[in-house]
Amino acid sequence: MLYHKDFLERLYWMMKRIRLCEESLIQPITDGRIRCPVHLYSGEEAIATGVCAALKKHDYIFGNHRSHGHFLAKGGNMSAMIAEIYGKEAGCSGGRGGSMHLIDPENGIIGVTPIVAGSISLATGSALASKMRKEKNVTVSFFGDGATGEGGLYEAMNFASLKKLPLIFVCENNLYSTHLHVSQIRVDRNISEIAKPFNIKAYTADGNDVLAVYKLAKKAVSLCRNKKGPVFLEFISYRLRGHVGPSDTIQGSHHDIRPKEQIAEWKKKDPILVFRKFLIENKYLSESELNEIDKLCRVEVEEANNFAINSKFPDKSQISKYVFKE
Repeated sequence: MLYHKDFLERLYWMMKRIRLCEESLIQPITDGRIRCPVHLYSGEEAIATGVCAALKKHDYIFGNHRSHGHFLAKGGNMSAMIAEIYGKEAGCSGGRGGSMHLIDPENGIIGVTPIVAGSISLATGSALASKMRKEKNVTVSFFGDGATGEGGLYEAMNFASLKKLPLIFVCENNLYSTHLHVSQIRVDRNISEIAKPFNIKAYTADGNDVLAVYKLAKKAVSLCRNKKGPVFLEFISYRLRGHVGPSDTIQGSHHDIRPKEQIAEWKKKDPILVFRKFLIENKYLSESELNEIDKLCRVEVEEANNFAINSKFPDKSQISKYVFKE
């Protein structure tokens, strides 16, 4: 498949800005300026980028506890997201939700919830609504491998298949459910196989290859728009940071419970470095052009953080606002 330079440049730009945005949160988390739990997406950028590149603005996405990448890739405002993580009034949820409650309906980001598998049923309802309204919208539900242990996923697959909904189940398999390796919680590690008993088309691909992700997502979107959904996609990837925050916390000490050799091997498969090498070797973009993109991303991230830091916290008198319908 041939790709235009501009398209490849946008893919690289999106992955890079997601990574730099995530990494910019490490110090504020560490020194306590960011108080809410933050699940970093570093290492999995190719999945959100590739999937959302295949979507239209009017398509819907639902996320989970690790959804900064989904929010940004679908068009969410970085300044509003970081402000939300800081708990500021200018945040996308008014400073009331934090890292795990992001929303931007204008860009099709309908909701992010921290409950494992919690947004899958919501995404199913969204797809049902689109079908009932005879829209061409596609809904994507992003979830991790840990969600495959929740009954709601199987109920949603059954219902979505029964009603032929325009719904794409995207499992981001980073091999660890909190601190347990997938081999410790699943008899069959081929997660995409769980969709087949429901007569759902299912595919697995390298989640660190943004073009492979995009190609499969584009196929899934086409199937859903042509009333041949739902579709189940499994992307194998690896988080480069801890389950929560920069590193894992075990009994008060900060360290990563994963084998150092395993982490080192996955760092060699860093989706941004792999894609950067591809772009240079195939002469789509030069190193200097990529460095310029990196520079622009750093500026954007710095400005977004400054905006968040200098924004105001919600007024205490408004503590009950948005809790009840007004």
